[in-house]
Amino acid sequence: MTKFLLISGDSEKEKIVMEVFPADEVIVSADETMIFDVLKVEEPDIVIVDGDIETLDLKPLCRKIKQYPVVIILLLGEKDHGKDVMHNANLFIKTPIDKKLLFATVDSSLKTRHSLLKMTKANQELARSLYQLNVLYNTSSQLAGSLDKDKLIKIMIEGIEKSLNFELSCTLMFRSEREPVLIINSLYKVSDRLLEALKLRAILSYKSLLSDPPVDIKIGNLKIEKNIKHNIQEYDFSILRFDNMFAPIALNDEFFGFTEIYREKPFSTEDATCFQTLVQQVMLPIQSAALYQELKTTNLRLQKLERMKSEFISIVSHELRTPLTAIKNAMDIILSRKAGEMTENIEKFVSMGKRNAIRLSGIINDLLDISKIEAGKMDFKFELIHVGPVIEYVKNNLAEVAREKNLVIKYTPSGEDVEVYADSNRLEQVLTNLVSNAIKFTPDAGEIDISSKVVNARELQYDHCFEEDIKRLQGNYLLVCVEDHGIGIERKDLNHVFDKFAQIENSLSRKVGGSGLGLPIARQLMESHNGAIWCDSEINKGSKFYFVIPVANDRSNFVMIKKQLAQRARSNGSTIAVIKIKSTNEVIENLLRENNLLNKTYMTNSLIEKEGAMTTLSLILVDGDKPSAEFLKKKIDSVIEQNRNLYGECDIMYSYDIEGDTHEKDTYSG
Repeated sequence: MTKFLLISGDSEKEKIVMEVFPADEVIVSADETMIFDVLKVEEPDIVIVDGDIETLDLKPLCRKIKQYPVVIILLLGEKDHGKDVMHNANLFIKTPIDKKLLFATVDSSLKTRHSLLKMTKANQELARSLYQLNVLYNTSSQLAGSLDKDKLIKIMIEGIEKSLNFELSCTLMFRSEREPVLIINSLYKVSDRLLEALKLRAILSYKSLLSDPPVDIKIGNLKIEKNIKHNIQEYDFSILRFDNMFAPIALNDEFFGFTEIYREKPFSTEDATCFQTLVQQVMLPIQSAALYQELKTTNLRLQKLERMKSEFISIVSHELRTPLTAIKNAMDIILSRKAGEMTENIEKFVSMGKRNAIRLSGIINDLLDISKIEAGKMDFKFELIHVGPVIEYVKNNLAEVAREKNLVIKYTPSGEDVEVYADSNRLEQVLTNLVSNAIKFTPDAGEIDISSKVVNARELQYDHCFEEDIKRLQGNYLLVCVEDHGIGIERKDLNHVFDKFAQIENSLSRKVGGSGLGLPIARQLMESHNGAIWCDSEINKGSKFYFVIPVANDRSNFVMIKKQLAQRARSNGSTIAVIKIKSTNEVIENLLRENNLLNKTYMTNSLIEKEGAMTTLSLILVDGDKPSAEFLKKKIDSVIEQNRNLYGECDIMYSYDIEGDTHEKDTYSG
């Protein structure tokens, strides 16, 4: 049935409209107040305005009526209405009224109106679908960027709220295996009795979803988190009569929780699809977050065990060292015959005991070194040195041991007299280990060759198993090689040579023994020097052990100073700030000329690197922290702002790292 509003005081026109539309509802009024009451309450489809009515001003009347979703038909008589009235009408019929024309006009306008309403509804649904699709896309992007369970649940709830406009949601999740949490998001406050009902409903839903629930959730141990938008009113039991949707958050056999939402306006099929899709989107990220948390917990536990092991080794080693020193001293006194004469057999056994005490002392020292390195407490004294004298010292020091097996140690020095920034004692330790191993595994009357030369990182040759250690190297290095002609190592075992406590299985290795720590220590020491160590070998032909250290230049020296200062900071619980300022050559040069800007405090440990038209200035601030790094940035900004004539609109990249006891990073550009 169509509703008509006839605005007229003419009974004849009222009669004609009634005759043309006998089955429809026709409301007649010539009173302005009543007209708008009808428009608001009855919501007519067609408004027929008598153009000859004298009691109303049609110009403002038609303009106001046009604001309502109706079709306006103007009956034109003798009166001239002007453009304004004509503009606000949809259709026109001349009087006297032709009944057939009136019927045809109304029928046509109703069909048009129906089509327009249908199209409007379709457009609204399309706009809503596009909005929901956009929410799904954005939610998916946000979910992909997090491994925090709380954040993932929050993103999911926000996505559901944006796309479905719920009044209240209840989400059960587990912060840990034994910590269930019910998160309530509500438009208004939740009454105490409604809260108890929601808790009970959540527990019953949880138990109905799982045949054998892993956690016995009770009202008393269920933690509640409420997020209330407005406190102006309160929800009670009545909200439970709202339309609702429920979805478990589970993947395969893993259960992570569930979510339930309530809305006064009924949900459509499209709403249900959107809801299920949003919940499904969070399942895989939640599983990844759970695995990540499990991995993180395991790593922390392993780190704690590793730390306890290192501390145990350190304590035991120290405790062993004291009595061992006393034993060695006692044996020295016996062998010196200060305690009296002894037989040849006694001397033989005491000498054997001394050798084993010395060997045990070496193993203890290795254990102490590896525990110090792993704890980051190894002390380094980096300085500019030549490697040649270190090699000569090790060669001469081990010459007597080599002669016992009738071995010859040869050294072929590099033709280039280069310096490296290194700790000579630690280099000596690495070389002693490599040459000692070569002596152990080389048959009697053999030869050991030591050589050194300068190479570029691109020229290095190595087995693919050492690629991770060597591919990071750049620039020129001093390459040292210790070559023996012993039993060799099988290629399949090369990857394990530098593993802790590794002993490559063969008859000779069982015979000579060892702690299995010498090569891992050498590897760690080379990494501390920004170098690398690796080997190559052939069975029954021998082995070559290589290590490289950066040739001294401004950059390598700066990197080693940074390492040394960072290590010192870690040991005493302080920090250093490593600051980088990058801009055009001219800007950096002008900043360096500024009085009281980059003074001695900043430039003591610094590096200036030029690349084309750009310069990077790197600074190390001892005891530096975030405030001190930010302070320098503000000083530079202030200098540039006050000297715009000199600096113009320049671009400066400013960044810093805080290293040592804590670590944080910030990047600035402007």
